Amino acid sequence: MAERVWYGQKPMKKFGFQEAVEQIVDEDPRYPAEAYHFVRLALDDAVKRFEKPIEGPGRHVTGGELLEGIRLYALSEFGAITRTVLAHWGIRETIDFGHIVFNLVGKGILGKTDEDKLEDFADGYDFDRAFRTPFRPRRNVNVAAKRLPEEA
Repeated sequence: MAERVWYGQKPMKKFGFQEAVEQIVDEDPRYPAEAYHFVRLALDDAVKRFEKPIEGPGRHVTGGELLEGIRLYALSEFGAITRTVLAHWGIRETIDFGHIVFNLVGKGILGKTDEDKLEDFADGYDFDRAFRTPFRPRRNVNVAAKRLPEEA
């Protein structure tokens, strides 16, 4: 059964997600199928996170909302190795998410509004700050000053 997903306000043609991803990867091998599946799951998570309706025009997620949703979903799924996983998939900056989204738009799997552009995904956030900083140790921890209680 073909799937329909909303990214924007325009209905999309019926086309199976897996079939579309296989075609995209054949035509544009920059990102593996796993990256497309991840972005699809992150989009679904963003729709829930931002309390968008299940269907219709109100379901539209902006590029900025999707980037934030992707960031939060990635951290929840992969934790401290998020950046490593994304790099393995060829995703090194936010514009890569835009390329994935617009490849899916091009196959009719996701929709877009007239205002949505690939550039909405450019320079969304710094990957180091977004995916590594949350896991770095806090500074100014003086371990030497903390002593174990002496045995009585």
